[in-house]
Amino acid sequence: MTSKEILEKIRLYCLQMPEVSERLSHGAPTFFVRKSKCFLMYNDNHHNVGWIAIWCAGSMEFQQAMIAQNPKAYFSPPYVGYRGWLGVRFDAGLEWEVIYNHLLEAYCAVAPQKLQAKLEPHVYATSSFS
Repeated sequence: MTSKEILEKIRLYCLQMPEVSERLSHGAPTFFVRKSKCFLMYNDNHHNVGWIAIWCAGSMEFQQAMIAQNPKAYFSPPYVGYRGWLGVRFDAGLEWEVIYNHLLEAYCAVAPQKLQAKLEPHVYATSSFS
C-alpha cells in the first residue's frame, strides 16, 4: 500500500469513532477526541527513519510488552514514548485487524467512558486492554 492509501484507511477507521476529528499537528495528520485530546498521529518517514508508522496513546506497561513481543513492529516514539505511547510500523506485516485494535485502544486511552460506550459493541469487544 502507498502512504496515501494507508492514511486513507486510518482516516476511515478513526473518523467512525465518536467525536473524533483530524487536523495537522507538528506537520502530521493527527486524530483527536472532542477536538482536544490527541490519541493518534500518522507519520510518514518521520525524521527520515525510512518507514510509515502511527503513534498511539496508551499505557507504559502495554508499550513495553508490545515492544518486547515484536521489536520489528513496535517502538517507543520520540516525544511521547515516555508517556506510554506506542509506535506501530506498517512495514512489519501486521494485519489490519491488529492495527485497528491499536486504533481502538488509543481512542479508549483518552476518550471518556460515555464516548467509549458509543462504540459498536462487537468492535469494542475486540479491544484487548481497555
